[in-house]
Amino acid sequence: MLTQDLLDSARGLADNIVTLRRAIHKEPELGLETPKTLAKVRAALEGLPLTWREGPSCTGAIATLVGAGTGPGAERRVLLRGDMDALPMDEKTNLEFASTIPGRMHACGHDTHTAMLAGAAQLLCAKRDSFAGTIDFMFQPGEEGYHGARFMLDDGLIDPLPDAAFALHIMPNAPFGVLGGRAGPLLAAADEFNITVKGQGGHASMPHDCVDPVPGAAAIVGAIQAMVTRRFKAADPVIVTVTQIQAGTAHNVIADEVKLGGTMRSLSPEHRAKVHKLIEETAKQTAAAYGLEAECEITMGFPVTICDPRAVTLGSAVAKELGGEGAWLELPDPIMGAEDFSYVLEKVPGAMFFLGVACEGEDWTQCCAIHSPRMHVDENALPRGTAMLSGCALKFLEEGFA
Repeated sequence: MLTQDLLDSARGLADNIVTLRRAIHKEPELGLETPKTLAKVRAALEGLPLTWREGPSCTGAIATLVGAGTGPGAERRVLLRGDMDALPMDEKTNLEFASTIPGRMHACGHDTHTAMLAGAAQLLCAKRDSFAGTIDFMFQPGEEGYHGARFMLDDGLIDPLPDAAFALHIMPNAPFGVLGGRAGPLLAAADEFNITVKGQGGHASMPHDCVDPVPGAAAIVGAIQAMVTRRFKAADPVIVTVTQIQAGTAHNVIADEVKLGGTMRSLSPEHRAKVHKLIEETAKQTAAAYGLEAECEITMGFPVTICDPRAVTLGSAVAKELGGEGAWLELPDPIMGAEDFSYVLEKVPGAMFFLGVACEGEDWTQCCAIHSPRMHVDENALPRGTAMLSGCALKFLEEGFA
C-alpha cells in the first residue's frame, strides 16, 4: 500500500498541490480568520466524499473521510493536520506568485502544509475502498501565536478525539526530501514575560534626587541570564531572552519606569513552571536591591510538543518505505521553536515530522530559514509530504501502534 505506489499517486497530484499552494501564497491571511484560504481548500476538495465541520471561534475546519473497506482498522480514527495562517511581514522573494498583500507573507510554509494536506485528502479519497477506519483532515488557522488548535479543540471540532495524530512542517534549510523527527520533546514551550521596573523620574543631571530604574533594569537583565545558567540543569534546557527594553522620552529625563519583555523556552512542564516562578522572584529581588519595585506579567504560550515514541517509529517506517534508509533523519536534539500542534499531542498520541524543502542540488546550509522574507521552497518535495501524511494515516489504520 505504501512504497512506490503511494509516492506515485502523490506525484500524480503534484499540479493540484502546487496550484493550491501558490493560490494560498498570493493571498496570505493572518491569525484566526483565514476565510479565503479555507474557501480555496474547500473548492479544491469539492465533490469528494468528505463531511465538513466548522466552529464559532475561528475559520478552522475538519474534513472527515470514512473508509469503505473492511479490516482491523474499522474502529480506528486518525487525524492529519495542516495550518493555514501567514506572518505579518513583507515578502522579498520576487516569485511570480509572491504575496499580493503588503505586510503579509507565508514565510513559515503554512501554504505548503495546507496544500500537502489537501493533496493527502484527494489521495486518500481515491483509495477509500481499500481501507477501513476514519481520517480527520484538520485545516487550522491561528498557529502563529493565536492558539488556533486550542480553539478548535474547545469548539469540539476534534470530538471524538482520534486515536493518533500526525502533522508535517517544512524546513527550507534542510536537505531536499529528507523527513525527520524524534521521540519525546520535539519543540519547546514558548511563553512571554513583561516586567515593569518602577522608580521615580526626574532631571538627568540630578540622579540623587530620583530613583533611576534604568540601572536596576539592566541588572535584572544580567540576573536573568545568571538565573538560567545557575538554576537549571543543562540537560533539560531553558532559554530566557530579553528582546525588548523601553524607557525614557528624552536624553535629559530620567524615566519613572522601564519595561522589559522577552520569551521563555522550556522542554519540560517542570522547568516551565520553575522558570515562571524564578523570573518573577529574580525581577522583584533585584529591583529591591536598587530601591525599586518590579511587576512581572507572564503570558502563557504553546506547551511543549511531545511526540509519542510509537508514532515516531511508525513515521520513520513510512519515510523509509517511501525513500529508503536515507529518507529518514533521527533528530538528536529538540528544537527550541514552538508549535501549537502541541495542544493536540497533549490529548492524543502522535507526532510532528519535518520535511526538507531546500532546492535539490543546492547547499541547504546556505538556504534561508523559515520566517525569512526571502524563504524559498522546492515544490518538487511537496508530493513526498503528501505521501508521508497519507502513509502515516494508512499504516496506523491498518496496524495501529506496534
